[in-house]
Amino acid sequence: MAKKTLHITNGDSLTDYLNELDITGEKLTWQEMLCEGSTQSVVGSDAFLNLRTTFLKDFYDIELDIDELKKELNKLNNPEKYSEIVLWFEYDLFCHINMMAVISMIQQQKIELPIYLVCSGRIPGEKNLKGLSELTTEQLLNHYKNKVKLKPDDIQLVVTLWGIYCGKDHNLFKPYIIKSSTFKYLSNCLKAHLERFPDHKSGLNILERNILEIIKDNTIKSKNHLLGYAINYQGYYGYGDLQLSRIIEELNIFFNEKAEGITLNRKGHEALLGTHNFSSELHNNMVFGGVNKFNFQFNSAENKLVKTISNAY
Repeated sequence: MAKKTLHITNGDSLTDYLNELDITGEKLTWQEMLCEGSTQSVVGSDAFLNLRTTFLKDFYDIELDIDELKKELNKLNNPEKYSEIVLWFEYDLFCHINMMAVISMIQQQKIELPIYLVCSGRIPGEKNLKGLSELTTEQLLNHYKNKVKLKPDDIQLVVTLWGIYCGKDHNLFKPYIIKSSTFKYLSNCLKAHLERFPDHKSGLNILERNILEIIKDNTIKSKNHLLGYAINYQGYYGYGDLQLSRIIEELNIFFNEKAEGITLNRKGHEALLGTHNFSSELHNNMVFGGVNKFNFQFNSAENKLVKTISNAY
């Protein structure tokens, strides 16, 4: 029997797209959002799945379908069926952290197959970065044709970064921000990750600040209107509706919501000016891999994470 290509995609919409285009091979759909919540380095273990189940239930009231997830992951149990693995992940932090986990899982299972990457982002002649599912048929097929084979050094780099993400010192990412690699959007994603921690002056991270600036600079009619702006102007994060809606709800203390629209209140203006640190008022106990968001703040002058004062001793 001829061996097949195993395609690991970043979600159902892309899997459906590949099937519509009759791209041959078996598809494994990755359904996680590991850029938020606790993780551990051994991907797919019972301990790993228990961590993810608890997080998704507590923060998003999502019941993780363990059986369905294991069914997908079990496709890796028979690597002899495949001639190669093709990863389909995008330019953003959401996809890059998932990609790190997937590559680490392949390594942990000692699967020795060629691994290729199809990664979308900048498209010649296009102003905005594009996700894979946003590409035209011609563009997507061209990306597939020009997929990049990952070298052993590329794979080791990603495994190292996944270990850092699951660990307690995310300043270890800093040297990799300025290091060139096969992953052309990696530096942007790592920098974006560090800026997810609260700013040392305002207590807002870059996403939260961006949402308040959208309110300040635009006529916003409703939270749904605000969500649309936030999705379209989030840079390298790749967050979905659920994630950005949660952030908007956490920011309620900074704006007034009336029938005529949403406007910043005094706290909102103070936060943008950086005259007060609002970390303690946000009550957002988010974890990024192995680190609690509010245990550290991002010092933009030093370009690194520093311990939050209340957690410094």
